[in-house]
Amino acid sequence: MTNAPFGKDEYNRRVELTRAAMQDAGLDAIFITDPSNQAWLTGYDGWSFYVHQGVILTQTGEPIWWGRHMDMLGGRRTCWMDQANILGYGDHYVQSTQIHPMQDLAQVLTKRGLENAKIGVEMENYYYSAKAHDVLKTELPNAQLTDATGLVNWQRLVKSDAEIGFIRKAARISEKVMQVALERAAPGVRKNDLVADIMHAGITGVGDDWGDYPAIVPLTPSGLDATAAHLTWNGDPMRGGEATFFELSGCYRRYHAPLCRTIYLGTPPDEMKRAEDAQLAGIAAGLEMARAGNRTCDIANAFMDVMAKHGIERAGRMGYPIGLSYPPDWGERTASIRAEDETVLQPGMVFHFMPALWMETWGLETTETILITEDGPAKPFCDIERKLFVKA
Repeated sequence: MTNAPFGKDEYNRRVELTRAAMQDAGLDAIFITDPSNQAWLTGYDGWSFYVHQGVILTQTGEPIWWGRHMDMLGGRRTCWMDQANILGYGDHYVQSTQIHPMQDLAQVLTKRGLENAKIGVEMENYYYSAKAHDVLKTELPNAQLTDATGLVNWQRLVKSDAEIGFIRKAARISEKVMQVALERAAPGVRKNDLVADIMHAGITGVGDDWGDYPAIVPLTPSGLDATAAHLTWNGDPMRGGEATFFELSGCYRRYHAPLCRTIYLGTPPDEMKRAEDAQLAGIAAGLEMARAGNRTCDIANAFMDVMAKHGIERAGRMGYPIGLSYPPDWGERTASIRAEDETVLQPGMVFHFMPALWMETWGLETTETILITEDGPAKPFCDIERKLFVKA
């Protein structure tokens, strides 16, 4: 366990939570391909999720990490389990049109007596392809492959004290990168140069807390581009008379603390200032409802009620759980802060509360990563003034 981020007790806690969920679902085993779930269960950390890899978990014994042979060596450096439970397949399987890595996985499962088992797989997942599923079904004709999408994700929803400690470290890095973005934004500054400064600050980290790469690259659109949620950057100079929102996150040992702020170069229009007042009041109302025992929809409805009073229509999702993650998303893909979601809030849950406004000619993003506490309203992790920043 020389390089695993946490101690064995923490990983045992995670395994037992997952096994209880497997038992409730009637599963003999699961095969998990989401790299965030792999890391959460085993500590595995490497940029190898472009090839087939995953974690096998049954009701007994340690998890098994399985992947490409060269990445097995990385598993030995990052996983907490015994090396006998870190397996690799040969390079002749990689991107071959003749054989497929799932054939090797089927042999691994068969050797462990799982050829007739009910096995959960993550079918709605970026990293588990239709071809992989088809080959695995063919190779294990007597096994029952069933959808276990989200099974591990839901066990990650309530964070341990150790995880919250990592998110706090990420939050300090988030503050740093946001300060850099706000300080260096000015007319004439090329957007790619600004993003280079942001990324340098994020990777440098804060003190001894080095920065990891975030699961989402900096989102920094300006002007009309800021009417869209997920644009990145280009080489254009920043201009007066435009708003730019920064959607950024520090990252520490794969844990995130997303933070968004908006800057206007010049004098913002009255409609944007009115929207700022409404947005800030709505955020305050949402935070007040973000209490243990309430529901995620209560946060969303509190924000939307304020927006409605100000004559602003805002629907859709306004946040999601965050923590450990890999590209392409820092969300955990479970609960949502939206009117339809009735997930009950519990102490230790961490959300990116993101009630951004994307209007016809500008965008205004002001968000917080928040912790649900034992009592009282949620507490933001970051300490950056909550406002529309203006620079003449």
